[in-house]
Amino acid sequence: MDEKQTNWKSQAMLFLISQCITLFGSTLVQMAIVWYVTIQTSSGVWVAAFTVCSYLPQFLISFVAGVWADRHSRKKLIIGADSLIALVTFLMVLAIPHITDKTVVLGGLLVMSVIRSFGAGIQTPAVNAVIPQLVPEDQIMRFNGINATMQSVVQFAAPAAAGVLLTINTLSSTLIIDTATAIVGIGLLSAVIIPKQAIQNKETSVFIDMKIGIKYTLSDKLIGKVLTVYGLFIFLCVPAGFLSQLFVSRVYGETYWYLTAVELAGFIGMVAGGILMSIWGGFKSRVTTMSVGLIAFGSLAIGMGLSKQFALYLTLMIIYGVAITMVQTATTTLIQEKAEMSMQGRVFGLLGAMYSGFLPVGMAIFGPMADEISLKWIMIGSGIALIALSIFVGTNKEMRLSYHIKN
Repeated sequence: MDEKQTNWKSQAMLFLISQCITLFGSTLVQMAIVWYVTIQTSSGVWVAAFTVCSYLPQFLISFVAGVWADRHSRKKLIIGADSLIALVTFLMVLAIPHITDKTVVLGGLLVMSVIRSFGAGIQTPAVNAVIPQLVPEDQIMRFNGINATMQSVVQFAAPAAAGVLLTINTLSSTLIIDTATAIVGIGLLSAVIIPKQAIQNKETSVFIDMKIGIKYTLSDKLIGKVLTVYGLFIFLCVPAGFLSQLFVSRVYGETYWYLTAVELAGFIGMVAGGILMSIWGGFKSRVTTMSVGLIAFGSLAIGMGLSKQFALYLTLMIIYGVAITMVQTATTTLIQEKAEMSMQGRVFGLLGAMYSGFLPVGMAIFGPMADEISLKWIMIGSGIALIALSIFVGTNKEMRLSYHIKN
């Protein structure tokens, strides 16, 4: 962090706003595509195909993207990824009116989803690695809390906007909004002054740098364990988090009001969690913050599984949203504070791979399992596992010692 940079708050907020604007467009399009495919096909195969295309490319590119974020200007990488996403979306807007075969349209949207996923995979490690360049170390947790709050608001507003736009307009008009938000976001980001980073040696191959990054992560007593815990966390939060709609429809009834209320409660919780982290800043030890978030998350999963009153379930879901924000903010902040600046792109690339890899694996395992075993018991089992994971983090002397030594 350049000590001469006295206007870091305005620069950091401008960066955050630029990313929230592009996130709004991307989330809007993602939801619009899923709903369009669902309505047009009513096919589980097509929906599954679009889900895979939204996560798998991001998983595959994350390792390489992390190396690029350490080798090249992170600002240029973010702008390049946003431009690629906007371009492919705009080309699809131009193509749709000239395609009469519905299957061809779906195929085009599938290709577009793959390219957009690659773009997101390139962008994410660079975005996370830029934050420590802009924000003083003692303010990173609070800034990440503000970031989490704004992203939660955007991710709540975008699906609602997608529903309205698809109702009154066509898919093409919805897609064009993403191009417009990308242009605005890129324009704002261009005005952000990001301190120069130490560029890595480009003479070695990308794969050698990937190997160095993986070796660094695994050999670090703190960061390696944090990434492993995060991957297990994402996997274990699938039953209570990502299968919540299925649980509610089976236990409380198949009404749109119930399903909407659950989504609203989750987003309210994440917004509240972001506000909490931005004001409080978490415990002095990020490891403690992560451990408390995990034990709260596991306890709430058990409570939701046992709940018989919908009002109680919604209350627990709100607190659940706070807990997930605590874990994710603590994880991101810990890496930003403790990973070497020259390695942060690669470490965040691995973190992105953990999310985009463990989430579909969890869905593939717990989804079919929920058709054979009561989802309530799966939620309770995952909650117990999360509490055990929290105890591991909270009592692991090596993690705590490594944190304080680095601190």
